[in-house]
Amino acid sequence: MSSIALPRAVAPRRAWLTDLPLLLVAVVWGASYLAAKDITTARTVLAVLVLRFAVVVPVLVVVGRRALLALTAAQWRGAGLLGLILGGIFLLETYGVVHTSATNAGLIISLTMIFTPLAEAAVTRTRPSRAFLAAAGLSVLGVLLLTQNGGLSRPGGGDLLMLLAALARTLHVLAMARLKGIRGAAALPLTTVQLTTAVVVFAILSAGGGGATPWATAAGFGAREWAGLLFLAVCCTLFAFFVQMWAVRRTSPSRVSLLLGTEPLWAATAGIALGGERLGVWGLAGGALVLVGTAWGRGAAR
Repeated sequence: MSSIALPRAVAPRRAWLTDLPLLLVAVVWGASYLAAKDITTARTVLAVLVLRFAVVVPVLVVVGRRALLALTAAQWRGAGLLGLILGGIFLLETYGVVHTSATNAGLIISLTMIFTPLAEAAVTRTRPSRAFLAAAGLSVLGVLLLTQNGGLSRPGGGDLLMLLAALARTLHVLAMARLKGIRGAAALPLTTVQLTTAVVVFAILSAGGGGATPWATAAGFGAREWAGLLFLAVCCTLFAFFVQMWAVRRTSPSRVSLLLGTEPLWAATAGIALGGERLGVWGLAGGALVLVGTAWGRGAAR
């Protein structure tokens, strides 16, 4: 790994200084499921999403205003389309985590690492390796075991929503790679347009739905809820976004993927250590299979 992961000029100490922030991104992303579950109910999903991105978007607009003005009409349209997909991802993830455990949510979403190469192979009409197919099967078996509570039963609604979120993430990755309209645009303005599009969707749905309004939800927040919201907005969105932009210029994509791929481990750790969640024998076995399967699948795909 070391022979391909680092440019020749990068010393081990400097590599560690790059790896640590990436590892922190994986940690906060893993903890985000528990934070979202702690401050969100089925009635406040849309309101919390509006509040979360209302904190983030103005900062991104101010920082990247010049880059936004440089976008072409085609790049605006492409980024807007990606924003619609991104909005769907956040809706599925947030509704999903409300109806399942934070541990299940983090582990099921990790199947994106398996779904993406499979979808790419279908689009490019190339056959995945046997090792990859075996890893995919192992991960699917792990999810089935993970969603059991003391015996074989149908997965819950929250688990199915997280599975759909993993598929939506796959669609988002493929769209980013294949949309010609966004080529040549910088990451900052593209992300700003995507998040702005998503928050507009959330605001429209919130205004037309029967759930709690953003201002009523904000008024009912105590110190704990505001801390959770700021954690999601500042750490899980702003911090994570800028670290990825910074790190990708200093290390290899394979190393970035490897470090961010530890997200499910931190989701399970946060759910068990901080959320008091218990997986049981079936769940522990399933979680282990998901982690092994996704790691094996990344290696086989690479």
